[in-house]
Amino acid sequence: MSKNQEIAERVLTLVGGEENVNSVVHCATRLRFKLKDEEKAETEKLNQDPDVIQVVRSGGQYQVVIGSHVSDVYKELMAHSGLGDDDSEKDEGPKGNIFNQLIDIISSIFTPFLGAMAGAGVLKGFLTLAVTLNWLTAESGVYVVLFAIADGIFTFLPILLAFTAAKKFKTNEFLAVCLAMALVHPSITAMAGQTLSFAGLPVIIGASAYTSSVIPIILAVYVQSYVERFFKKIIPSFLQIICVPLAVFLVMAPVTFIAIGPIGTILGDLLGKGYDGIYGFSPIIAGAVMGGLWQVFVMFGMHWGFVPIMLLNLSAAGGGVDTMAPMLLPAVLSQGGAALAVFFMTKNVKLKGLALSSTITSIFGITEPTVYGVTLPLKKPFIAACIGGAVGGAFIGFSHVQNYVFGLISLLSLPGFIPQDTKDTSGLVAAVIGTVIAFVIAFVLTFILKFDDKPEAGSETSKENNTEVNNGNKNDKIVLTSPITGTIIPLDKVEDQVFSSGALGKGIAIEPTVGELYAPANGEITTLFPTGHAVGITTEDGAEVLMHIGMDTVEMDGDGFEILVKQGDKVKQGDLLVKFDIEKIKAAGHPIVTPVVVTNSGDYLDVLDMDQVDVLHGEDFLAIVR
Repeated sequence: MSKNQEIAERVLTLVGGEENVNSVVHCATRLRFKLKDEEKAETEKLNQDPDVIQVVRSGGQYQVVIGSHVSDVYKELMAHSGLGDDDSEKDEGPKGNIFNQLIDIISSIFTPFLGAMAGAGVLKGFLTLAVTLNWLTAESGVYVVLFAIADGIFTFLPILLAFTAAKKFKTNEFLAVCLAMALVHPSITAMAGQTLSFAGLPVIIGASAYTSSVIPIILAVYVQSYVERFFKKIIPSFLQIICVPLAVFLVMAPVTFIAIGPIGTILGDLLGKGYDGIYGFSPIIAGAVMGGLWQVFVMFGMHWGFVPIMLLNLSAAGGGVDTMAPMLLPAVLSQGGAALAVFFMTKNVKLKGLALSSTITSIFGITEPTVYGVTLPLKKPFIAACIGGAVGGAFIGFSHVQNYVFGLISLLSLPGFIPQDTKDTSGLVAAVIGTVIAFVIAFVLTFILKFDDKPEAGSETSKENNTEVNNGNKNDKIVLTSPITGTIIPLDKVEDQVFSSGALGKGIAIEPTVGELYAPANGEITTLFPTGHAVGITTEDGAEVLMHIGMDTVEMDGDGFEILVKQGDKVKQGDLLVKFDIEKIKAAGHPIVTPVVVTNSGDYLDVLDMDQVDVLHGEDFLAIVR
């Protein structure tokens, strides 16, 4: 019996045996059990086991910390137990409050095709602009073909929603798509506003039928997930390939048209009327709140809750319009104004370059580099941008600017503020004025409020801060550069006692402001978790460095992580290893703090930090003293 198999069997016995385990996964350092009864686990004996570093109870999980060879122990655990044999759904425990669950559901459903929808919305807006400027006619072949793809995604939106909702609710995607196709079938659409009879029961078809609708299909797929599981349990396996789809169709089609569809339509109407009531009370206040707080909503993942409202506004009967998107444009562009001011004010060359590039990206609606890389770490520029966004949003609300197509909030959104029928450009002009106001206010306020400029690595200020570390002989230490841009946090402040206790090694933690992980030294990728949340590198000098992006992020199963290297790759200091979505990690309810630890710290005299507050990737930030 191998050593890893021995460890696996001991751990399984001490957590209460197979019968006490609902599920088990592993991350870079630990086995994560979900136990039926944690009181049955012998925690004291596990903590005393020489091959177990520590036991942690967190987030409904019973975590047994093994170390960097945890994957080998996990393989033995699954190979010599029945834990990997049951593919049935198991209770995964609580996932947060209802609000967080709703945000998670909305983001999971809309994220996969948001780029396609934004692109189609921009194209639709530019087609309207082309007709308004007499570059095209609505009867021309160019217009008809391009309008078909620009408008098609919105007309048949329930089909896309069905597919992504089915993945979220873990039901058959193709059955869900068939259900959505029934909702937007021409025979149903042609009867908009009428009432049918199904075996004596009324089937009410809304005024705009179900094209472009959002809530009905999401509710229907959610119900389908339970109906499908029910039939899979009662229908023999050799009949399931035909009989399960047939049974789902026979149940879900009438249930959707008779009950779920009308209920979803009513809920959508109530949601839309609720927003209309707030907007109707004071468009100025609505604009100020949305323009001022939009980036805050984005930071906490709350912005996803507004996406269905914008779509519901646009899908209203009789050709809907949306007043929310125009109020958000100043919030986006004001971040660019603040970043441009930082570009002119900072003496840090790296920050200057980041500020200029992020100003450009914000113009095209991508604010993550601007917010997390420039304005938010400097604090006062972020406040200046929020103030600018509030003023600009209030002006646009006062001007009653309306949006006619869905798309990414950016300067490319402006053509979408022109109505297709009247070609009135007054809304576009007002939106431009409001956006310029926001941009200028953010730019000027950043100059007035000022900010604490970051000293550049290698500058005199930086050298003074690092005197103790830099005075030594270079051959007596290994210098690691920061793998991430962000704010330094002492390791003992990390809300995970395995890292904070130093059990995995000495080091430091970073609160990322940019979702990119770089190599801290030349070396080889010796640990790379498939989910991308943890990377280990052995430097050319023999230091073993573990970088763990966020806490409990293994639970995201790779969602929001893009791996750019493979295990065994040779890398140079500064090579990009992983891209990660900070907003998605936060929306999933996980801290983004990223520990960087030297797991073989015991082989060295000490591991020293550079006494920094903020750090840019590539700056010296840890010294391993030999």
